Amino acid sequence: MKHKKRKGRSVQQLLGVQSFTKYGIMTDAGELLLYRVAPTNISVLSASNIGIKIRHLKMLLSAIPDLEMICTDSCECFDDNKAYLHSRAMLESNPHVRSLLLKDRDMLTGMQAEMSNARQFVLVKRCKGMKPEQVFVAMNRVLKAVTEQGFEVQRMTKADIKRLIAIYFGASMDGDLMPDVDGGQFFEEVEA
Repeated sequence: MKHKKRKGRSVQQLLGVQSFTKYGIMTDAGELLLYRVAPTNISVLSASNIGIKIRHLKMLLSAIPDLEMICTDSCECFDDNKAYLHSRAMLESNPHVRSLLLKDRDMLTGMQAEMSNARQFVLVKRCKGMKPEQVFVAMNRVLKAVTEQGFEVQRMTKADIKRLIAIYFGASMDGDLMPDVDGGQFFEEVEA
């Protein structure tokens, strides 16, 4: 079977993402290593403990100055779904159906409120022009430096990275289930 590919650039090409690697993502600008850092609830810490956390973060950034940070929602936004349910309810003539649509909207509002403080923090290390052995050393160096400063860190798996990208682009909560190759679902099978 032959596949006929649609013309145009894929999202993957536009972003400069080439493939997943053993440790992260290969991009046009080199390999990216991604680490998820567990957030600290500073609202329960004393002022001196907050100062200590800030000092530890400064020390981490001094040890690895090219480390980048991403703060993003850890779940998708429900605003479009809520707006749809509201507009659909306003058009509905059956009061029972309207009531159910409004209850669904209220349920989404409640879910969104519960998750409003659900943030995820990601550290990114760029490894440009490095051999796989060097990337492995860099990966372990970052893990060691972050943990030494008292932060709970975990290297992101392929599924974690896919979910992060999907949430960032508002695609889906099930980003980890998306195909590895962007646009693969749009290939059309053509009989040989």
